[in-house]
Amino acid sequence: MKTTIEISEKILREAKKYAAEKGISLKAVIETALRTMLDRGHRPVKFTLKKATFRGKGMQPGMEEGNWSIVRDSIYKERGGE
Repeated sequence: MKTTIEISEKILREAKKYAAEKGISLKAVIETALRTMLDRGHRPVKFTLKKATFRGKGMQPGMEEGNWSIVRDSIYKERGGE
């Protein structure tokens, strides 16, 4: 069966190079790669955000929750800003 797919140029170049080095067709490379992935039951890795907490007792004096301009000014002040 013929079909059309979009594939990045870099991956296509690598696949063509691999096929040439192994002396096989591009079709064989793509079919083998797909079969390998499907046989493994490949599923994307689920992303889990790590909990990042800090010790302390909440906001520092002078900081206002949700006021990013105060936070930004404080950060740049410590780096030689105003």
